[in-house]
Amino acid sequence: MGGRQVLAARRLLAGSLDGEPPEHQLVNAARSAVTELGTPERLLELVCELASSEGDPEACARLSYRHVLGFDKLLLIDGGPRRMLRAHVWHPGASAIGEEDIHNHRSPLASYVVQGRLAMELYEVAETGGDGIAAARYAESLAERSADWVLKPAGPARLRLTHVGQYAAGSSYALPAHTLHRAWCDTDEPTVTLFLETGAERRRHTDVFTAAGPHPGAVAKVPLTVEEYLQALRKLAERLRTR
Repeated sequence: MGGRQVLAARRLLAGSLDGEPPEHQLVNAARSAVTELGTPERLLELVCELASSEGDPEACARLSYRHVLGFDKLLLIDGGPRRMLRAHVWHPGASAIGEEDIHNHRSPLASYVVQGRLAMELYEVAETGGDGIAAARYAESLAERSADWVLKPAGPARLRLTHVGQYAAGSSYALPAHTLHRAWCDTDEPTVTLFLETGAERRRHTDVFTAAGPHPGAVAKVPLTVEEYLQALRKLAERLRTR
């Protein structure tokens, strides 16, 4: 299902990511794929095609929403857990429940910065009572009968900052599933990234750490309607045209 750009993207992802390679090979392949698909010209063609209702807008809209970390999450290609391709639109100064959260993911990921600039910090868990940042730890999972986030307290923790980086337009990064990190828009204008989540096996929960106070036990995901999804794609296309 889909037009020429949708089918070409699906073929590229399938050819790059199928099989069960070691995680380090998988993250490298994912990084190469988003770099190829994320060039502004190619991404613009793909987004315009999707905005004209190619692909599966009903299914993609159900998995598109404003993320608790403060960015707009737009699903472009649903290839199952092995290859989920999304556009993320990060807004400067966005206020969100989880904007300060340090977290990892259910599976390996890669991201390409199309416009703007993203800042990122990497962390590791430190020994209790040692140096580092005091934080509350949560096990985050998805509710059984909905896509809402469920956060279960998992006790206090300390985190140690290991890396600080900036990713400007044209750069990319890839992370294994367990890597703890925090990212945010680092410019006065919105930042657009192309994000690829992959891996045949997904962890049942992720780890979330916050030093900003307790989290609610559950956070609802509010999916976009089909029209809201298509309108968001049109706005993204216009943003890509005027870069």
